[in-house]
Formats: sequence, C-alpha cells, structure tokens
Amino acid sequence: MSQSSAEPRSDPVITEIVRNGVFAVTEEMKTNLMRTAYNMIIYEALDFTVGLFTAKGETVSIGLGLPMFIRGMSETIKAKLAHFGPDGIEPGDILVTNDAYITGSHLNHVTFSLPIFHEGRLVAFACCMAHWLDIGGVLGGMTTDIYSEGLQIPIVKYRKAGVVNQDLVDIIAMNVRLPPRAMGDLRAQITAVTTGERRFLELLDRYGQDAVLDSIATIMDHSEATARALTRSIPDGVYEAESFMDDDGIDIGKQVPIRVRVEVAGETVTVDLSDVSKQVRGFYNSGVTTGHACAQVAFKCLTSPTDYPINQGAFRNLETIVPLGRVISAQKPAPMRWWMTFPMTIVDTIFKALAPAIPDRVIAGHHADLLAVQFYGVNPRSSEFFIGNFGPLGGGWGAKSTEDGVSATVCINDGDTHNGPCEQLETKFPVLVESLSLIPDSGGAGRHRGGLGIERVVQARGNVTFNSQSDRAHCAPWGLEGGLDGTGNAVAVRSDGAWKDDFPNAKALTISLIEGEAFRLRSGGGGGFGDPLERPLENVRHDVEQGYVSVEVARDHYAVAVDPQTFALDKEATARLRATA
Repeated sequence: MSQSSAEPRSDPVITEIVRNGVFAVTEEMKTNLMRTAYNMIIYEALDFTVGLFTAKGETVSIGLGLPMFIRGMSETIKAKLAHFGPDGIEPGDILVTNDAYITGSHLNHVTFSLPIFHEGRLVAFACCMAHWLDIGGVLGGMTTDIYSEGLQIPIVKYRKAGVVNQDLVDIIAMNVRLPPRAMGDLRAQITAVTTGERRFLELLDRYGQDAVLDSIATIMDHSEATARALTRSIPDGVYEAESFMDDDGIDIGKQVPIRVRVEVAGETVTVDLSDVSKQVRGFYNSGVTTGHACAQVAFKCLTSPTDYPINQGAFRNLETIVPLGRVISAQKPAPMRWWMTFPMTIVDTIFKALAPAIPDRVIAGHHADLLAVQFYGVNPRSSEFFIGNFGPLGGGWGAKSTEDGVSATVCINDGDTHNGPCEQLETKFPVLVESLSLIPDSGGAGRHRGGLGIERVVQARGNVTFNSQSDRAHCAPWGLEGGLDGTGNAVAVRSDGAWKDDFPNAKALTISLIEGEAFRLRSGGGGGFGDPLERPLENVRHDVEQGYVSVEVARDHYAVAVDPQTFALDKEATARLRATA
C-alpha cells in the first residue's frame, strides 16, 4: 500500500497553513536573492533555483525557477549528506559545491545548502543554486573537457559552525575574472539560504516541529495521490518517439539522436532514456541528475502541473531508466558548459511519444533553445573588461489541441527565467539593440497555429567577441495531428554591410566584431496542431492583419485569400483555393 493510502497524519488546517507557508518561504528566498545579486543573469534573467528539502534531501518546495533543478538540488543535498555523514554536519554549517556531475549542470551553477536544526535535531535544508556569470576557464569557443570550463569546487563547507572558510573564498576570488561581482552573488546566495532557515524555523516555532513535519509528509502524500489519479487517465501502453540535435559543435553536421520510450502501466509511468545518444565531444553534455529531471519535468507537466508546492511526492509513481554515459548522464571528464540545450528536446520528445495517447495534454514541438549569447571585451567608456549575456531570447511554443502556441516565450528548460531588458544591457555594455521583433510565418500552420519566434539584431559599439551556442537549426519544431513544422533557430553576422547567414548550424563561436558590425539571432517558431485547412477563416484573416502570417502563407498553407491592402477575406478566391487544396 502506498503512503498516500494511509490515514492522514496531520491536522488538515495546519497542513494547509504549512503548504502555503513553505511555498512562501521559497518565494521570499527567491525575492531576497534577486534584490541582493550583482549580475543581471540572476536578478533579471532569474537563472537560479531555491528550495526547501527534508533532512534526507527530499524536495519539500521548489521556488519557481529552473524546472531542470527539480532533481539536481535534491541529489546535491543527498551527495553532501553522504560526503559528511550524519555526524559531520552541525548548526552553523553551510555546504557548497559546483560539481557538474553531481548537480547535473555546468560549473557556473554554484549550489549552497544550509542545514536547518531545531531543538538540536536536523529537520531540513535550505538550498540555493544560482548561475555565476564567470567561473574561470576558457572564455569563448568550444570546450572538450570539464577542466577547461573553470574552477571545480568539491563538496566543502563554506561555513563551519558559523565561521566562514576564508581560504575557500580567497581561492574562488582568485579564479574568476570579476571577483567583486562573484563575491556579491555569493553573498546573495547566503542571504537566500539564511532567509529560508529563518522563515522555516518560524513555522516550526509557531506550530511545533512534529506538526510541521507531519504536514509536509501529508502534502507529499497528497501530491502522490494526485499524480497517481491522473496517471490512471493515460491509456496503458508503450509509446516511443525520436528526434535529433543538429550536432555537438565539433563533428559539424553529424546529428545527435534522441530516442525515448515511455511505458504506462496503471498508476506507474516508466521513462526509458537508454537510447538517447552517448555523451558527445562538445560541451552539450549534462549529468545523470538532469537525465532523471527530463522525465520529471515532462511527467509533472502531464500529470499535476498546477499542484504546488512542487515536492518529492509528485514523482513517487515515476520510474526512470538513465544509463550512465549518455548525453544526459555524462561521465567525467565530459564537457558540460552548455548542458541545458539537449535536455529540453528530450522533454519535447517525451511529449511527442505520448501524443497518440493523450493528444489533449501535449503540445507540438517548440524552439527548445535558450538562444543566449555571451559577449565580452573591454568597455571603451570605462576601459574595464566586461562579460555580458543576451538571453534567454524566447521563441515559439507548440500549439495544443485547443489553442495556438504562445509566442516569444522562454524554452521549457528555463521555466520562470526572463530575457534581460535591452535598456539595461545597452547601459552596462557597448552594444545597441537595433531591433527586437516577432518573426512572421515562423509558427507552423495548423488548426491551431504554432507560436512565433523572435529576431534580435545587436550592434557592437566597440570591439566585442560573441559566442552563439544554439542548436535546433535543422531539427525544426514538429507539428502534430497534421500540423506543420515551425522554423528552426538561426544566427547571422553583419560585416561591411552584408549579412553572413550561411553557418552550417546555429553556432557561431568566438566571432570578433568591430564598432558598427552586428549579430542577429532568430528563434524558431512552434509546431502547428491539426490540419491547417480546419483553422477558421476569420482566424487566418486576423493573423494576416496582425502580421503573424503573410498573405502568401495564408494562401499556400491555409488556402485562404486575404487582400494585402484591406485585409479583407476574399471569399470567392478562398473557395477556389480550397476546391483544389
């Protein structure tokens, strides 16, 4: 019998207070981190995750942030517990690591965990993972092993019994290019975890340790029951799908296969990623916790997406098979700097596999890439070295069976992250955003149209080197149920007034620009859902009027004739088009 079948172990009123309380704690951790961080990638892009965890490392509440860290932060705490042992952690400690093979991501994600003690007992952990703009290592170009990607911090104590390990702080500061900013972000993360400790202890003091911990167990049981009930609504069977990534940035043009297998049996879902590509030579690998997280993100979306707080109970009926040595379970010394790109296509492919079983709960393919650009140089206004970041750009999401895909929205891997304001970037760095606009015709045609991608053109106002590491230029976001594919991602560079757009993929590494030259990124559109001829004529006409769809695509893909001047529907011409469609 599952835990969720047992009698409730807590008072229902206190349970609801605790449910909202732990969610509020993680939201305050998030807010305080944003308010105190030094780098835009944290306080504007929100590239971080905070959370509360049980004394065993089980997820209690994850603050909205990076969905892929549902598993990574929990496994990082468990690794720290295993490293120090039950008697090796004491009040006043703060533990830290950025070990990519534990966290599942890259070295830039530094994770601090604070053990919370109450009445002499370890009761929970407050945890914060945040993206540091620089962690040392090679600045641009492709990496081929983890050692070239920066400083590796093993599992150590940043603070022991209340005393900061200054030697560790000095080593970190010595190995990053912008120490004041890195130390500022470090202090912001400490603020986040100490906020979590303070607020969780207030809950314990107010309602009692046993009542709060019992309530958390009940919340997890409820999440499990919800997930099991919704899993039963998926027809039993084995579902498979495949897709691919363009290449690993080294073997140009050699596709990286993505194959998934999903088995549904009663209340249990098993996601098998055994046939995902072996780890690659380029920096697109991630650790095994990310492989498990791919399955968890897809499962959460399909079963209980609005059940909060996100906790361990929601995944008790999910089984994952992730053999080591795959691109999402890479082993040392595989490079992992751009770890986040391939996993989101795996999530997309899981949706694709389950489309025949639950077409009303999946979406067509989306642009599935951050389209983030890192750039660096010496700022002519201040003569100081800088590192900047454009991204995530956002793009088109796939349509659903009931509605169009959303446009200009950040990819699924990064969930609650935002793109940075153009004005901030222009103020801080020698760049000028010439344009930022939706791309007409980028969304796949369908009964419901895919969302639109974005084009951003950035001009250098000094000597700038930039890197674009994007993928999915050739594996276009797929349509479902007769819907057409969206467009892929793309990069281009303007020099001497002419655009170079014939890159073999969407990758452009260590490209040097002088003042007046520019780069352009285009994110893909989402796939369409359903036969385009079933889209209501008025919807097509409206799309043309709004500039989402051109007159030509309305004619060729939807068999709808729209006057290019008045945007009126030409019913007679439409009838002729449909007679031959």
